[in-house]
Amino acid sequence: MAKEKEEYSHTDSGVGGQYKTWFLDYASYVILERAVPAIEDGMKPVQRRILHAMKEMDDGRFNKVANIIGQSMQYHPHGDASIGDALVNMGQKDLLIETQGNWGDVRTGDEAAAARYIEARLSKFALEVAFNAKTTEWQLSYDGRKNEPVTLPMKFPMLLAQGAEGIAVGLATKILPHNFCELIDASIKYLRGKRFEILPDFQTGGTMDASNYNDGKRGGKVRVRAVIEEEDKKTLVIKSVPYGVTTTQLMESIVKANDQGKIKIKKVTDHTAAAVEVIIELAPGISPDITIDALYAFTDCEVSISPNACVIVEDKPTFLGAQELLKVSVDNTKELLKKELEIKLAELQEKWHYTSLEKIFFEEKIYKELEKKHETWDKVIVAIDAAFVPFKKQLKREITKEDIVKLTEKPVRRIYRLDIDELNEQIKALEADIKQVKHDLANLVDYAVAYFENLLKKFGKGRERKTEIKLFDTIQAKSVAIANEKLYVNWSDGFIGTGLRKDEFVADVSNLDDIIAFTKAGIMKVVKVSDKAFIGKDIIHVAVFKKNDERTTYNMIYSDGKGISYAKRFNVTGVTRDKEYPLAKEDPKSKVHYFSINPNGEAETVKIVLSPNSSARIKELDFDFRDMEIKGRSSIGNQVTKYPIKSVKLKEAGKSTLSGRKLWFDDQFGRLNEDGKGIGLGNFEADDRILVIYSDGNYEITDQELTQRFDAEKVLLIEKFVPTKIVTAVYYDKEKTQFSVKRFKIETTTLHNKFFFIKEGAENYIEVVTTDEEPVLMVKAGRGAQVRNAKIKTNKMVEIMGWKALGAKLTDYSKTVEMEWEKKHRPEDDGQPVLFE
Repeated sequence: MAKEKEEYSHTDSGVGGQYKTWFLDYASYVILERAVPAIEDGMKPVQRRILHAMKEMDDGRFNKVANIIGQSMQYHPHGDASIGDALVNMGQKDLLIETQGNWGDVRTGDEAAAARYIEARLSKFALEVAFNAKTTEWQLSYDGRKNEPVTLPMKFPMLLAQGAEGIAVGLATKILPHNFCELIDASIKYLRGKRFEILPDFQTGGTMDASNYNDGKRGGKVRVRAVIEEEDKKTLVIKSVPYGVTTTQLMESIVKANDQGKIKIKKVTDHTAAAVEVIIELAPGISPDITIDALYAFTDCEVSISPNACVIVEDKPTFLGAQELLKVSVDNTKELLKKELEIKLAELQEKWHYTSLEKIFFEEKIYKELEKKHETWDKVIVAIDAAFVPFKKQLKREITKEDIVKLTEKPVRRIYRLDIDELNEQIKALEADIKQVKHDLANLVDYAVAYFENLLKKFGKGRERKTEIKLFDTIQAKSVAIANEKLYVNWSDGFIGTGLRKDEFVADVSNLDDIIAFTKAGIMKVVKVSDKAFIGKDIIHVAVFKKNDERTTYNMIYSDGKGISYAKRFNVTGVTRDKEYPLAKEDPKSKVHYFSINPNGEAETVKIVLSPNSSARIKELDFDFRDMEIKGRSSIGNQVTKYPIKSVKLKEAGKSTLSGRKLWFDDQFGRLNEDGKGIGLGNFEADDRILVIYSDGNYEITDQELTQRFDAEKVLLIEKFVPTKIVTAVYYDKEKTQFSVKRFKIETTTLHNKFFFIKEGAENYIEVVTTDEEPVLMVKAGRGAQVRNAKIKTNKMVEIMGWKALGAKLTDYSKTVEMEWEKKHRPEDDGQPVLFE
């Protein structure tokens, strides 16, 4: 029995040891042979084997993908499915492989047709950069029957151009694709010793914020957004999808967000054909601007991608940045070009040697040794070698027996003078080629730069950047969430929630909102929207809580429980959720007599009636909140009376005690804000409006809503709207090839509606615009010695007209014409316009 236990223990130990070894072997195999690309050529083994198989099959014509898969299986022992998937993936990237047939669509997620229906061949670009049998290191294939490349002699940063993604055992790699032309520019800069930067670029287009890209290393991320355009107030159009997201996935995420109540749409349909076109029909009364923000916040219209550049370096997985990957690739390309030049030089020198030998052989009649009667063939060779002795100094290496044997096989017709002249020309051409190759080797950097420039010239057309690089503003989910829940309150029992349907309705809220509530005992509490939450007995006010709100002011009169009453004014800017805050003195008998909410710091006058049993001589008094400062919520306040209060009632509504609301325009993101970001627009009262004039010839009057989006690139002027101001605009008239000027008053009052006020024309645009009272236009025309400057007082030149008028001719169009308004020194005022010239 003991012996059996010992054998069992031994066997168990052996199995355990084998598992450890096998797992390590398996992990190494997956990392090196399946999932992670090699740094030398940027290829995973399956990709490399596909390209090698296609090179073997290449005859310039398309081959059935099924045949290519079959050929690749001689090198890749993992079945046709993995080969087919890798081949389709490479074909869709449209770089190394030319395709024919239905290869699917990365934008819609449509799959490629079956391998027997589609065809492929190597692209001209692939043939130029990926293959050279003379510089390739070879190894036996898995079954030992054929040779395959260890790595392809790739003379291009293919890994960065195509990108790569793979999951191995214990690690993963995700290298984002970069722009073809930008990679070449960066390669040239690196060769020249200049600084460079490379950022991802995606086939699917869209926009990208790469401010946290971190050179593609672990810990970095890029945010990618679809391009969403407002077709009209009821319709949005998605013109591109983020990288890695299909139109089907996008639409599913939109429907899901709508079902969850985060956005409110009527219908979403996919009209994608040659270009992406997903139509979103909005529900009635829903803001397009808020919906666009909500789409980015709650759907796959915006995705975050975390790169993780892992590659195989000397048979080990290594984490590198995109710049380091490019440097290694360019250094590798330079070394490959050097090898090719050295091989070419050796071939040219060998050809020069033999051609010179051939010339001497015929020109000096050494061939006649063949006519002499030598005893053996070896003695003929010796005799010819001896005949060459006087001429050996003209050669650059020793003459071998193989050289002489090769010469004896030449036809004797070479003795003609014309043939000798031809050999001389060949030698001269070979010497010129040798000189050029030696020059290229001595100037390898210039040669490599010329190589990359030639690639750009031959293959760069149509490979311009597709993804626009821009900074994204941070969208607060709370500010764009649709109010999809109904909030109810039980005033006396002190409960609020979305599940109290039998109680009083308060407001529509979103499930991301916080709710602020006050009780008669002077308790304040902020809670998250939920089915049911307890605040405290006798609730007196409930509302959606706005964090950092410094304008909403609460006016309150309360007694401290001992008969003394106080008045206080306060803001609530930030709190801890679910914590009770006592606003009156912490006494069980404390009681709120009066409470008002004032969105712009209004201070009213109230009438206080004292208890008839009090000993006060005057039983009624007025109290004006304007006499009080706005302080923190924990302040005690000012004493109003030491006598018991019977009631407090509003006597006179108050006016705002705060200065106007200060607004700024962030010209980077096209947003209004109160945080001092961008350019100040001045102080705004509640009813003030904003005028926006765009370069495309539209103007718009809008309100102060911070969720609005403006196309910052098109905004020429944004300011507080003053109806009496005159707009002076100079615009380009394509039909008449002239600049026209017009002056007019804004006569429309409709908000959020664009009005086109220049002459209709596809290429017409506004050059300059202002609302100055007496604008002076500075015009410069011509160049060099022909420059002419002029000052034009536009208010003297043209009369005020209607906003639909075409205006008057200012000057003929010329590419050299430059215009700007004369800058005047004047004190800042609230309506100071912001100009973008």
